[in-house]
Amino acid sequence: MTHQAMTKAGRAYRWRWAALAVLMTAEAMNVLDATIVQVAAPVIHADLGGAASGIQWFGAAYTLPFAVFLVTGGRLGDVAGRRRVFTAGVAVFALASLCCALATTAGALITARAVQGAAAALVIPQTIGLIRTMFDGDEMARALGWNGPVVGLAAVCGPVLGAVLTHADILGSSWRAAFLVNLPLAAAVLICSRLLREDRAARPVRLDLPGTGLAALGTGLVVFPLIQGASPSRPLWSGAVIAAGLLVLVGFGFHQRRAARCGRSPLVEPSLFRRHGFAAALVTSALFFAVLNGLMLVVVLHAQLGLGRGVLTAGLSLLPWSGGLAVSSWAAGTHLVPRYGSRVMFAGLGTLLAGTLAALAVYHGARPTAYPWPLPGALAVGGIGLGLFTVPFFTTALSRVRPHETGSAAGLLNAVQQLGATLGIALLGSTFLQAAGHRPTPAAALGAVQDAFWVAAGLVVAASATTALMISPAGESGDG
Repeated sequence: MTHQAMTKAGRAYRWRWAALAVLMTAEAMNVLDATIVQVAAPVIHADLGGAASGIQWFGAAYTLPFAVFLVTGGRLGDVAGRRRVFTAGVAVFALASLCCALATTAGALITARAVQGAAAALVIPQTIGLIRTMFDGDEMARALGWNGPVVGLAAVCGPVLGAVLTHADILGSSWRAAFLVNLPLAAAVLICSRLLREDRAARPVRLDLPGTGLAALGTGLVVFPLIQGASPSRPLWSGAVIAAGLLVLVGFGFHQRRAARCGRSPLVEPSLFRRHGFAAALVTSALFFAVLNGLMLVVVLHAQLGLGRGVLTAGLSLLPWSGGLAVSSWAAGTHLVPRYGSRVMFAGLGTLLAGTLAALAVYHGARPTAYPWPLPGALAVGGIGLGLFTVPFFTTALSRVRPHETGSAAGLLNAVQQLGATLGIALLGSTFLQAAGHRPTPAAALGAVQDAFWVAAGLVVAASATTALMISPAGESGDG
């Protein structure tokens, strides 16, 4: 063993693998919470009442602040210490989960969900930094490699676990059990958080609070009318509000450029946008994850509101979707991407489009009051497309990013992923609820789910076009 290897071995952190388990549990808890409510949302709405748009807000209230505060959460870890911010985020997440379980009105639940999303934005960005401070060399690559399988498994289990817990109605808890399940997980993470090493940025980093405020205001103004549009009394001013949100986001862009010129620490590294490929990657991410999350909600809405089926049927309907994603992610990562590279993304989008059109054909031929039994097969095809696309996408999106831009680029991609999820819930959910009506009949719901799937097919086609821009030679412009 060389002197350098002996030095590294001596520095190896004794509890690193146990600490990794703590970090992965927190990751899984946050991913579960993003998906577990999808199948329970109609049951929650039936219990708490309120406008139909509340069904979408139960999901969007989590993903929107998660997206907006994700980069700021990472910067806060640089400033205050990653372990400290991680444990604070987990504690707030647990308290917000308890508030969700105890909520007696839709407004109280939506507020608690927003706090959950903001807390998740404190937890998730710390994971990679903490892994890097506890692992070295090949072990660090192995540790980082656990992130994908854990997140994928949590995403697969979320809808099914939400359905099972809600259906089981343990001690009369119904949907509230979907939030109470977070408490033992969070308690275990907090108890074991002492295993984590503290870590912070070597150089002082300032928080861009004005930038965070502009990003939150702009995205909120865009998303709010899209979701409220599902209510019977659609606001006449919704177009003006969306336009105002877009103007605020343009102002956010100018603010980021000015902050960079003045030597401050912007939320987003402006040099990233000198390459058209990265901008196209952001648009692709938003479109793709809008389809992924929006269609999950639409399938659940049709099963429960249109067919009157229970939450367990809705959850099991999504199992082939999630299972296909898990299997194809493994195949893409181990066999396809090493051999075919970024071309696998187009195979994924083509397969996703085929699954979407197959589901449309199933719905078109179904009777309004009967469960469409070929649907799980079509959703399995779509799920395979999801996994084939996701694995090469992030590697390709970051391939032309320079080393000093990597942190900002990764944070921005994750934030746009969550924003795309929010937009998908808003757009596809509103398409379904507007077409189905306030009290949907089986026939109206069947037509509404087809409308939503057509919109999703259009988004997949648009994502194919932006993917082509993302990997084209023109995407390298401005590398300097």
